[in-house]
Amino acid sequence: MKFRRKLRENVEINLASLIDVVFILLLFFVVTTTFTRETQLKVDLPEAVSGTPPEGAEPKRLEVLIDVDGSYSLNGQALISSDLDSLMRALQKESGGDNSLPLVISADGKTPHQAVITAMDAAGKLGFSRLRITTAEAQAAP
Repeated sequence: MKFRRKLRENVEINLASLIDVVFILLLFFVVTTTFTRETQLKVDLPEAVSGTPPEGAEPKRLEVLIDVDGSYSLNGQALISSDLDSLMRALQKESGGDNSLPLVISADGKTPHQAVITAMDAAGKLGFSRLRITTAEAQAAP
């Protein structure tokens, strides 16, 4: 048995071709990259006007309160019926056809979900675009 090691040839790594590839990539990125200088971003911010409105000029808004029984009251007046058509008629009458008025739908956590969906459906069919849904401590009607 021969346990003598064989002599290996000297292994060389040729870095010249690797340097050429890196240089070509660097040249490609430099040629294809464009640099621009932006001093600031243009952002349109909302504006707010502080102060109280003059007396008697309180902005009109519609408030629908839904109690735990699922019955509606519009601006503090209870509606006789709790269906979609009567709610739409009451909203149409109270708004005077102006669907740009803000509409606030307030409901308790124990209010049936279908009653809230019906109020949202009525607002959508009448075209109210300024809709807000809030929570309120609604009591059952006596």
